[in-house]
Amino acid sequence: MKSGELRVPTAIAVTSADMALPAQDERTMPAVVLAGLDRKPLDQALTELHTLTEQYGHVVVVCSQATPEPVVRRLYTLRSLLESDRIALFRPALPPLGVAVLARQLRQLASCDLSPGVLACAGRLLTHYIHAGAVLGSVARLDRVPVGLKAHARSWVPGSQFAVLAHPEPQLVKVAPGATLKGPEFSTWLLVAKGQLPSEWAGGLGTRWGVHGLRETPLPAESPVWWGTGRMVEFCGYLADLSVLYQLVASVRRTSCHWCGIDVIGDRCVFCSAGPPGYDPPAPRALEPRTPA
Repeated sequence: MKSGELRVPTAIAVTSADMALPAQDERTMPAVVLAGLDRKPLDQALTELHTLTEQYGHVVVVCSQATPEPVVRRLYTLRSLLESDRIALFRPALPPLGVAVLARQLRQLASCDLSPGVLACAGRLLTHYIHAGAVLGSVARLDRVPVGLKAHARSWVPGSQFAVLAHPEPQLVKVAPGATLKGPEFSTWLLVAKGQLPSEWAGGLGTRWGVHGLRETPLPAESPVWWGTGRMVEFCGYLADLSVLYQLVASVRRTSCHWCGIDVIGDRCVFCSAGPPGYDPPAPRALEPRTPA
């Protein structure tokens, strides 16, 4: 970029409006919502994505692994037809609420002096610092987290509830007095999205984790699909401070993608999926331990 040239922030896109969380701070960029991709005529969707790419230069589409397959197929089709290496499709192994939080963190970072490649790759780095889980009324259809036979049997008992942490380390406990989940060792905020399960357990988890504060949001439509039930309360512990997010990303050594040439961090370019040859990815940076509540 030439000196004095106005930088257009990289677009962070989601596939439905409920994955576009409200801005965390005044610098958070708005999300681009690519709604109804699978229902629009192909030429209309193609024109919209082409226009978006020309407007922003680069587009990072963040969607969950529970996003309907027709939508995902349409995204790959559009990217292929445009023959564009400026469109990144990122589907992290996080529950939908965690994906929405990650997309907002990228929207925060989009306002900073990060190149498109570094910003896109930052999503893979920041997943390490997201603690995502749910309180479930049943684990009978939960196939994304290891569930023992005993828990499966208990899920048929009326009134049973289970607290599950899907990321970063799978955990499952039966909700009972004193039950808890291992939380982050650094200060976070807690976001809670209530489904069809009456439960205050997730809110109490914020006290046990010593979070800065708790916020609520509507449950993403994809959450019941991901968790296998609508009787749930989803929660996510996350870093909210832009300065902390920026320091995490800026502390990682940058390299050039040997295929498309853009700057990247980590072991893979999110735009072309190639990795720098001989790259040894570093361990995620440890944050300062949180102060006990």
